[in-house]
Amino acid sequence: MPLAFGPADRGVLPDRMIASLISAGGIRTAGQTFDDDQIQPASLDLRLGEVAYRVRASFLPGPGTSVAQRIDTIKLHEITLGDGAVLETGCVYIVPLLESLALPADLGAAANPKSSTGRLDVFTRVIADGARAFDRIEAGYHGPLYLEISPRTFPVLVREGSRLSQMRFHRGRDLVTGDDLIALHRRERLVDEAGADLAEGVAVAVDLAGFGPDGLVGFRAKHHTGLIDVDRRGGYEVGEFWEPLKASRQKDLILDPDAFYILASKQAVQVPPDYAAEMVPFDPLVGEFRVHYAGFFDPGFGVAEAGGGGARAVLEVRSHEVPFILEHGQTVGRLVYERMLAQPDQLYGEGIGSNYQAQGLKLSKHFRV
Repeated sequence: MPLAFGPADRGVLPDRMIASLISAGGIRTAGQTFDDDQIQPASLDLRLGEVAYRVRASFLPGPGTSVAQRIDTIKLHEITLGDGAVLETGCVYIVPLLESLALPADLGAAANPKSSTGRLDVFTRVIADGARAFDRIEAGYHGPLYLEISPRTFPVLVREGSRLSQMRFHRGRDLVTGDDLIALHRRERLVDEAGADLAEGVAVAVDLAGFGPDGLVGFRAKHHTGLIDVDRRGGYEVGEFWEPLKASRQKDLILDPDAFYILASKQAVQVPPDYAAEMVPFDPLVGEFRVHYAGFFDPGFGVAEAGGGGARAVLEVRSHEVPFILEHGQTVGRLVYERMLAQPDQLYGEGIGSNYQAQGLKLSKHFRV
């Protein structure tokens, strides 16, 4: 069924509308079919193509220039992904994706790393021809999609069809702000905290008091480890890749420069079925660190009816040039909510095999519990 919207319709496309967009030719894949589980409640998983180009540096093509043209000028060599190839840390790769777009004039898109990608400290960004910004696709775009990949901590094994990124489609933007956000929180209790900070989104603070009897607050990634196969679930021992961190007496944590941490939010959060959310980068004027590479939270995340009952936001944290002290309860990010065009047929949760529903402090799906 072709998509049809009223003049005032705005918001994020749910799963069935993404399927309709595929059927109408708005999302294409040359010579291949889409995977049965590729459509999520409010996004589409994007798949790597057959070749990766190692390039000298990251780039944006800019108006009037294609990504392929820029690759030709700065590529060092190309790698056939096929059944598997290793992407090394400290290198930048560009991979043409299997999916391309032929969007209607009133539909745009946004991309983000998948949760498991961010928790491995693999930095990814989608690039389109003529793009002025990463991870943003202008309404009406017709053309190919590429993924910039830069493993920061662990070398990773990828192959054609591996999914590192995801894309949302939207008709305009319908962000929930001001009094509307306050009313939504009163009705749905977006975070389990009295006096929640709702300015410019729902404030998310870090938990450094500790989880469980051991007072675990998070994990710091080890360097010089073995590689991780991004498609292998539960295949690796935690201790070979991560150093556990326990709560200090002061309930603080000094972030080492350029180290990577997995922490968790102090609050349990939820995303009601008619909404989608995104963790936005933290204000750089407040702290020299970045939180949460993988910013999408699907409808149903943390809600009881989808098996959640409130879920912590796992925080992927990296300090920059200087050591930085995080304190328990310090605000580290904000969840921005956006209305869906309609409620998805399936919510985020156990019913569709979601990996992080009802989560506390949790590493990516690649590690044995």
